[in-house]
Formats: sequence, structure tokens, C-alpha cells
Amino acid sequence: MAIKKIVQIGNPVLKAPNRSVVDFDGPLLKQLIKNLKDTMHNEGLIGIAAPQIGENYQVFITHPSKTKYRKLECVDKLRVYVNPIITFFSNERSIIYEGCGCVNDVHEFGPVERSKEIEITAFDQFGKKFNLRCDGILARVIQHEYDHLQGIEFLERISDHKTIVTRYYYQKNIRRSKLQAEVSRITIAEFKYV
Repeated sequence: MAIKKIVQIGNPVLKAPNRSVVDFDGPLLKQLIKNLKDTMHNEGLIGIAAPQIGENYQVFITHPSKTKYRKLECVDKLRVYVNPIITFFSNERSIIYEGCGCVNDVHEFGPVERSKEIEITAFDQFGKKFNLRCDGILARVIQHEYDHLQGIEFLERISDHKTIVTRYYYQKNIRRSKLQAEVSRITIAEFKYV
């Protein structure tokens, strides 16, 4: 396993520019993706971006699944996004409480409003270009990780900082709420190579 320490908020690597990947066959990308997968699963996350492990590349992965912190009804397979561009944001929006591995030291969660449905174009780990249209927690985690590639932390998306809660409060009162489950449900996951 190649578990990395997650960079915590305030570290300048989270705000640094992220380079595009040009070599899909070299060892750098393969090792980066392995490190992201191992770290994400070890930390119980459902997504992670390269800057979070100190690597400034345009790469993130998602895997909405059951973890020690989440009991999702809707899951998705592990997906790799290299050089991603979100090409569509729906006008319809939803609010979900988010957390992040980059705030593990303070264990904060807060309500973030994002587009309910998105479309993203990216390359997979083999250099094949794809398009994905999705909603629910999958759209949510993609937007969250895409923000990392733009140097944006989820805390910057919270409009009222008085609504930030601890992990304990989130787990006890919000995580399994009917509203949180409803807006997390994945009803669209349309994938195609282009």
C-alpha cells in the first residue's frame, strides 16, 4: 500500500497551480493513482484529489461507497479523472453537508450549495477521453474534488460559517437524515467514451 498523509488546510500546496498530465504511460501517473486510491480507502473518503497528498497535478478519483463514516444507499464504482473539465452545471441546486480530509485536524462539516447535476469531460488512467453526466453524491464529490484542482476548499463555499458543525454532531444528527439521503441519491450516471 502507498498511503500518504493528507495535506491539511493552510498548506500552500492546496492553493498552488496544478499541472496537466501529458504522459499516460509513465510511472508517475500510475503511482499517483495508486497513492490516491490507497489513501482514500485508508481514510474512509469517497473522493480525493492529487493536491491533497501534496502532488500538484490535474488528477482526482471518486468512489461513493460505504465507508466507516458514510452509509450510502447509492454507490458508484471507483473512477479516475485526469485533466478534467466540468462542462455543465445545472441551475437546480442542492445543499449537502460536506467534510474533507484536509480538515481532519479540526473535524469540521458544513452545508455547501452546489449544482444538483453536472457533466464532466476527462481522461481515464489509460488516456481515453470520456464524458460523464451525473447527479446526487457522485456530482457532489466530483465538484468537491474539482474545486481542489482550482485551489478551492469546501469551507470557502459555506455562506454562513455559523452552520459549521463537528464530526460528532454531523454523524449523530445530520449524516443519516432524510434530507441528506434524498439529495445524495444517484439517479443519473451516464458514462461514455468520446
